[in-house]
Amino acid sequence: MAFSISHLGYRKLSRVIFEWQAADRALLLALFVLMEITLHWIWCLYVWFRRETYGSYVDMALLYPLWIGITLLGLFFLWMISRSSPIKTGHGSLHTWQAVLITLYSTYIAVVILVMGHSSLVAGVSLVGGAMLGMMLIRRRYVWKAFLAHSMLIFSATLIPYFGFTIPNLQQMTTTSFPLDSYNYLTYSETTAIENAISASIFQNGTLSWDTFNQLRFSSAFFWRSTHIYMSLPKAIFIIYMFRTLLLILDNSKAEIMQYANHDELTQLKSRRYGLTQMQQALLAMGDQQDVSIILLDLDWFKNINDNYGHDVGDQVLSEVAQTLLNSLTEEAIVSRYGGEEFLIVLPDTSHDSVMTIAKQLRRDIAEQVISGDNHTDFNVTASLGVYTLTHAERIHIQSEYRADEAKENIQSPNNSKKDRSSVKGLQKSSSIQNSSQRRIAHRRKRVATEIAKAQLPIDICQRLICIADKALYEAKDRGRNQVVSANEILAAENSTVISFYTASK
Repeated sequence: MAFSISHLGYRKLSRVIFEWQAADRALLLALFVLMEITLHWIWCLYVWFRRETYGSYVDMALLYPLWIGITLLGLFFLWMISRSSPIKTGHGSLHTWQAVLITLYSTYIAVVILVMGHSSLVAGVSLVGGAMLGMMLIRRRYVWKAFLAHSMLIFSATLIPYFGFTIPNLQQMTTTSFPLDSYNYLTYSETTAIENAISASIFQNGTLSWDTFNQLRFSSAFFWRSTHIYMSLPKAIFIIYMFRTLLLILDNSKAEIMQYANHDELTQLKSRRYGLTQMQQALLAMGDQQDVSIILLDLDWFKNINDNYGHDVGDQVLSEVAQTLLNSLTEEAIVSRYGGEEFLIVLPDTSHDSVMTIAKQLRRDIAEQVISGDNHTDFNVTASLGVYTLTHAERIHIQSEYRADEAKENIQSPNNSKKDRSSVKGLQKSSSIQNSSQRRIAHRRKRVATEIAKAQLPIDICQRLICIADKALYEAKDRGRNQVVSANEILAAENSTVISFYTASK
């Protein structure tokens, strides 16, 4: 597995999360742990090298065994990512090695936090950031258990000094002007406050000069605060970078999911569901004196194309016809693949005369298009189109009829309920109960009236209007195909109304 940490960018991390095997992700986590251990090892080396300066701040007797433990643990994780790694070679269960990895790391971080003086900065970054990073790369159940155990360990270590127990601490006390009976977190916190006050006393007039800065940088408080920043800041920056990249991956994945959900993969047109949603929005957005027109297009003899030339050529025909539709229509048109070889076109703010002109031009463009099949075979396809235009006046009529029907159904409902409960109410002698019931009925009627006032069109308005266009499409098929038929003209010829035809489609 070739891997370079310098190239862990957006695409690389995306493959890590979604494409890498579980073993590779575990090895990557081991590499991150090794990097953090290396930073801690370098700090121990620096303190040892400057022991004459920092020996009064650091318990050197505790530093040496800690340094040895860091070295051994670093060698272990180096072995984990080496060629002889049991994860790579498949020796033992992968889940077992993941549990070992997260257990060792959690224990190590807990020890580092305790001996470093229980810094909230180091503890917060290690506890939260480490757990979130681990959940990205290995089994989440193990990370969650380690997180809980880690939290309980820190909580217990915080309470232990209250019971008189002393925990080894790497921070060496430098203030001895007051008696210390024990060396624990309570006295350390108090001592730190005094050391901060002593460090602040070197300032002149509350300002920092080069001379006072040289004194400050050799103070115990400044040394340990710098240590805590060194231990936590690189890890925090790296984790934030990782999760920033992860959010980019999630945004990109969301865009891809929406692309697949809203568009047909073959034709790159809108999907049926998305097309109907946008059609509904177009109907609701109709302004005054605006019409909405619908074209339902079906390719003629498409089954014969699949039988004679194969399904690959059939897919090619659908794709090329879709491109013809997109090239021939404006951006305002809603073009979707309705199903199979059927296409649905919604044209907002388009009159009936205009949509008939557009439909006839589409029929000609498709008929003149030459499809090049296999073996240099060229052929043409034709299409039948059903057209329907919902005018603004017709929409207002449908809306008013819909409101009237809803009002009748909802207002009758409480009356029927009242009749059903008449026998029960006859037994109720309390006038207060009757008054309360009447108030509830009045409130319900008011609520129903409000809902009816908000109603615009029936919920299934799209399917009903498509049904009208579909009847015109079948008429075009009956007339010999390669035709454009208007549902509006059929209704006018039958001396009917759109509302009755609309009602018949229920």
